[in-house]
Amino acid sequence: MTRRVLQLLIGLVLYGTGCALTVEAGLGVDPWTVFAQGVSIHTGLGIGWVTNIIGFLVLLVWIPLRQKPGLGTIANILLVGTTMQIVLAMVPPVAGLVAQLLVLVAGILLVAVASGLYIGAHFGPGPRDGLMTGMHARLGWPVWLCRLTVEATVLVLGWLLGGTVGIGTVLFAVSIGPLVHLALPLLDARRPASRRRVVSAV
Repeated sequence: MTRRVLQLLIGLVLYGTGCALTVEAGLGVDPWTVFAQGVSIHTGLGIGWVTNIIGFLVLLVWIPLRQKPGLGTIANILLVGTTMQIVLAMVPPVAGLVAQLLVLVAGILLVAVASGLYIGAHFGPGPRDGLMTGMHARLGWPVWLCRLTVEATVLVLGWLLGGTVGIGTVLFAVSIGPLVHLALPLLDARRPASRRRVVSAV
């Protein structure tokens, strides 16, 4: 249990750090961060604090969907945005396309590893993932359609509000799924250690 809790917390902090790096790169971010950026621009609140608030509001939508949050859900709301805010305040501006691309790729890779850590800890989904699985359960839509509908909606809203959409958004969209798929079996806390070594050797 101690290892799983530590894995959860480390994963969420790294997730927030990775998101902050994609923001700092300035080449486009994932749909939910585009939305948070747009809201941040119009409210004057830091993007990390907005991310926390959005996570809490999404959690409220779980009620009619009859989803039950876990420790990981609550920790996600509290830690991801807070970490983003701290990292963005500490990291200096990135100048030059090459540096921007390197920071972007580092951010995406960090998000993938972090996803494997916090999902592999098995303490419940994040608020946004739970929204999609809840829609799937209540509406009967395929998970991919639920995800596409939600993420396309927040992406468009965020873009209209002034959030950054660009090559980073596309790169994140096409790469994060396969990267998390690779990370999950290696970082699953419930998978026997011997099995994790076999997977990593493949």
